[in-house]
Amino acid sequence: MLFIWELLFLTLLPVAVEKGSASHAKKHHQQPTTEDIKQISQPESKRSDSTKTHLTKSEQLLRIDDHDFAMRPGFGGSAVSVGIDVQIESINSISEVDMDFTMTLYLRHYWKDGRLAFPSSNNRSMTFDGRLVKKIWVPDVFFVHSKRSFIHDTTMANIMLRIYPDGHILYSLRTTVTAMCSMDFSNFPLDTQNCSLELESYAYNEKDLMLHWENENESLKTDEQILLAQFFIQEFRASSGLAFYGSTGWYNRLFISFILRRHIFFFLLQTYFPTMLMVMLSWVSFWIDRRAVPARVSLGITIILTMSTIITGVNASMPRVSYVKAVDIYLWVSFLFVFLSIIEYAAVNYLTTIEERKKMKQRVKFSDSFRLNQTQTMAFDGCYHDSQLDLSDYAEARLNVANTEARERVSCSNTSGQQLRRTKSIIKGNVTEIIIKNSHAIDTYSRVLFPAAFVLFNFIYWCLFS
Repeated sequence: MLFIWELLFLTLLPVAVEKGSASHAKKHHQQPTTEDIKQISQPESKRSDSTKTHLTKSEQLLRIDDHDFAMRPGFGGSAVSVGIDVQIESINSISEVDMDFTMTLYLRHYWKDGRLAFPSSNNRSMTFDGRLVKKIWVPDVFFVHSKRSFIHDTTMANIMLRIYPDGHILYSLRTTVTAMCSMDFSNFPLDTQNCSLELESYAYNEKDLMLHWENENESLKTDEQILLAQFFIQEFRASSGLAFYGSTGWYNRLFISFILRRHIFFFLLQTYFPTMLMVMLSWVSFWIDRRAVPARVSLGITIILTMSTIITGVNASMPRVSYVKAVDIYLWVSFLFVFLSIIEYAAVNYLTTIEERKKMKQRVKFSDSFRLNQTQTMAFDGCYHDSQLDLSDYAEARLNVANTEARERVSCSNTSGQQLRRTKSIIKGNVTEIIIKNSHAIDTYSRVLFPAAFVLFNFIYWCLFS
């Protein structure tokens, strides 16, 4: 009997020891209770809630988690009405070469989303920055024909969201956009350009979203201090229309149109006045002696090079259009006047050469007849009397030949004083006649025709383009 009890004790002792150790280990590794967790995490939870209290209350008040804001307001019903108003801050630049303009503006959207309505005892709105915009639905308005655009982000993203208790929303942002402007330079620089900035929804056609100006004509406001270097802003105008895309349908489109008129004074100083002076300077050659070949040719070539420089400078700052501009007409017609002044002298020089050849032949005949008349006159008193000859037929003879022969003709001592006075009077009249006749007829006519034609051209040009 005692043996049996000892055997039973030895059998149950290891089992009891194993259960005790397992119970101890289970107690050691047992998860903490709910109260223990609450006591441990309560201070940390309070600190975490203190940093997120405002955002959490706003989201709970607006019930953001209760709705799917990937869908537009009133999905399945009528189109949501989105009002737009714009305040233009500045027009930064207008490029003729790239045919675009850069504008900074405040773009404001107005619509109603009943899902964001909240109770308010004082009917006050709530204002948020751009962080909440990512969690709700906003219109997907974009700029048509835009090349570049961005929302200003200094020091934070320039976005404002204001929600009213009845669900009306104001969404405002400050953006800079560079958009295309199709310019016509036919009348440049006396031109007027009409540019427009167009707004449209990208995803929603007119069945889902209706864009309109919030306050009609008062929806477009501008800063009174908008000043441009080359343009004067004549008018800002807001309008609306529809745009059709074959695969997606009709879309509402809003237009911000503005008319720009170019300031002409800069081009008067840099282009027109220098061109006028070059043309008038080319007329100086008409008053220079036709025998002064280097003076007249060098003057014409210098003016031609100057005109080429002016034309190149003007075209360098303009796009390469395939039509003729108003400034091109003025420059090339002025260039033609300068070119014709050189051609005029070429004609004068050629005709002068022909005339001199004819005179050389006449002088050969004249020398033979002159010797015969001189011999007959000296047969009476041994002296040559110039009063007995008619020198009017030889008024165009060279002055040095006349002087030499006149000195030789007054060799007698008894009649030298009277003959000398008579010879000087005749020579004096011949010199005046030679100076007058030394100007070619073409030069004489050009002194009148060229200025008259240029004045007439300017009158027609400025009346037509201005």
